[in-house]
Amino acid sequence: MKVLIVTSHLNFGGISSYSVSLARKLKEKGHDVFIASSGGDMVKELEGDKIKHIRVALNTKSELNPKIILCSIKIALFLKSKKIDIMHAQTRVAQVSCCLASLFTQIPYITTCHGFFKPKFTRKLFKFWGAKVIAISEAVRAHMVTDLKVSKSKIVMIHNGVDIANFKRNYNNSEKESIRKEFKVSNAPVVGIIARLSSVKGHTYLIEAAKLILNKKKDIQFLIIGDGPEEERLKKLAKTLKIEKNIIFHKSVLDTARPLAIMDIFVMPSISEGLGLAILEAMASGLAIVASNVGGIYSLISEGNNGYLVTPKNPEALDEAILKVIMNNKLSESMGQLSQKICENNFSLSVFADQVENVYGQVLES
Repeated sequence: MKVLIVTSHLNFGGISSYSVSLARKLKEKGHDVFIASSGGDMVKELEGDKIKHIRVALNTKSELNPKIILCSIKIALFLKSKKIDIMHAQTRVAQVSCCLASLFTQIPYITTCHGFFKPKFTRKLFKFWGAKVIAISEAVRAHMVTDLKVSKSKIVMIHNGVDIANFKRNYNNSEKESIRKEFKVSNAPVVGIIARLSSVKGHTYLIEAAKLILNKKKDIQFLIIGDGPEEERLKKLAKTLKIEKNIIFHKSVLDTARPLAIMDIFVMPSISEGLGLAILEAMASGLAIVASNVGGIYSLISEGNNGYLVTPKNPEALDEAILKVIMNNKLSESMGQLSQKICENNFSLSVFADQVENVYGQVLES
């Protein structure tokens, strides 16, 4: 099978990781896989795996941008030249581009819905979901049916998968010390988050919770990894609260397994979240999780067993949950072990790729 995965960009983030991981696994299974995007940090990853990247100008959030038509023509020509069997769109503008390319070539496409969208008139009128649409969680599936009016028969629910072996690796003390130096943290407990620095990820509430936590336990460090528009505001907030020495900001990294290896607990205080690939990676790394009870996150957390769910936008709830874990080594360890087990049993990359491959087969056989 020849597959073209289409996404807006390949900068650090959940959708990019999803696209690259899927491409790798499909190639491993013997398929010819290509990715089209406007480029980004993860293109080098494709080069190492000998997966061809096609640069198209999809670096826009507007589905009405005229450049999408030009992208569609370029994609259509590529489809014909490589005799592609199916396309897989990952974002709204990728959906529109694939829809137009499909009209030109009659080559089918499917999409993945990664999160929640405002039910705009254009989304309801011009659906562009393709032959099938993958929802990454039950919460996303319900959103698509209720808010976006997508037919239930068109939706397939497939959870994201992670390369568990990569995150399960045991780092020795020397390696961990090297990682601590890289991320400028000490041997004191580390509360971590890996996420784009955007308001929807809720970093503000974690920093406000950090102030409360540090009033009770002064040696805790908060490692915030990511880039984004909120960076300066968040740094200013930490300084205003006079806790900047305990808040360590670090740019996005490709190998997230390394910083996860030195964290004691992983926190995701999102306001909205389809599922949470970063949470899955933290679980595969054997970490206890504290996260907002939004979107599909509830399907990852067994309350009180591998972590805690808290109400969103609530620093006090984060403070209480984080301290419960960080002050109890036995609890933290048992939660981390269960996190890893849940991930192994339900969110392996192989199972995920098998399920996506099955959807491709259904579409091509119909």
